[in-house]
Amino acid sequence: MSTDRNMLTSRIPPSMQLSDGSATSKTAPPKPIPTNISPSERAAARFAVGGNAIITGGAGGIGSVTCRALLEHGVRGLVIFDLYPDEAQATISKLEPEFPDAKLSFTKVNVTDADAVAEAVANAERLLGSIDTLLCFAGINGSVDALDMSVQEWRKMFDVNTTGTFLCAQAVAKSMKTSGNGGSIILMASISAHSPNFPQPQVHYNASKCAILSMKSSMAAEWARYGIRVNSISPGYMDTILNEGAGLEEHRRTWAQRNPFGRMGQPEELAGAIILLASQAGSYITGADILVDGGLTIF
Repeated sequence: MSTDRNMLTSRIPPSMQLSDGSATSKTAPPKPIPTNISPSERAAARFAVGGNAIITGGAGGIGSVTCRALLEHGVRGLVIFDLYPDEAQATISKLEPEFPDAKLSFTKVNVTDADAVAEAVANAERLLGSIDTLLCFAGINGSVDALDMSVQEWRKMFDVNTTGTFLCAQAVAKSMKTSGNGGSIILMASISAHSPNFPQPQVHYNASKCAILSMKSSMAAEWARYGIRVNSISPGYMDTILNEGAGLEEHRRTWAQRNPFGRMGQPEELAGAIILLASQAGSYITGADILVDGGLTIF
């Protein structure tokens, strides 16, 4: 009987703990922006990012634009996690002359490998001193009819887009918790998490991005007491190399015709939402998803 009682007790899950919001907590209000500076300096301070960042998938079109935006807003150190050294180094080579005081680095990382992710985050922490911002932008896509989809295709999509995102967020959150400084984690969701893509069949991609929204909310609730904010952005169809090619002309026309703006988005148009979520301007934003889609999901 005693053994049964012990087994029952062991099954009781831990309770989620929330911050008390006190001045000594990790969720206390931010320090006021000084009033003895110019209006333009106050505006810049409001959207300053500072600290150090990791961006997964940072060698891609959206990733490279994000790297530049973070550096423009004050990030001192930046490590790109990606699988493509040539593209990552090209991005770094373009940025180094413009930001000579920033510490820029690349690490080849398979985000589905938990040990590799943990090691890469530890190395980034040793290089930069702290990790204050994480952007999980690594991901894949593909179009396969649900009736023809193999279990391998389904699993690979979730391995990269969902599990890979979780592993990176978890590893960086552990670092942020240890440092005691909190931070901002931004996940890459998609309009696909809000409504199925059209006209391409992408049930595995759509579902993997729906999971990002749920994961974002859960982690935001659990990690708030450590001063860690977790949010996501949901881009619409962006005009990047992934959406180019001879076979996509009809799809591109359809995407534009179904959009109130009548066009695809530019990667630079995501920068505002990213900087908001990474900066002091977003200090009271956690568990949120920002749609940046030209109004596509209105319909």
